[in-house]
Amino acid sequence: MFIIGVFVSKEAEKSWGKDSNKIVIDEVFGMTISLLFLPINFITIVIAFVLFRFFDILKPLGIRKAEKLKNGWGVMVDDLVAGIYSNIIIQILIITNIIK
Repeated sequence: MFIIGVFVSKEAEKSWGKDSNKIVIDEVFGMTISLLFLPINFITIVIAFVLFRFFDILKPLGIRKAEKLKNGWGVMVDDLVAGIYSNIIIQILIITNIIK
């Protein structure tokens, strides 16, 4: 999905502009990463969504720098990193029994 997303995003940016909100494969991929290797239940999905959107919108911790990559890479990499950060936080919450 990632490689296809880079290619599709690169082509879509030619018509729609840099990181257009019409491109959604990056959001789908980022949410998938947010939930990777986690138990799928209502609480996990909601927390993953909130964390992913937080990181995707505010772009802290190097995410903004990743977004500046060219040729479709920035479109996908910033959501990849946002998904990884979200997943790590949820993994910690599960390990520490804050969520189950």
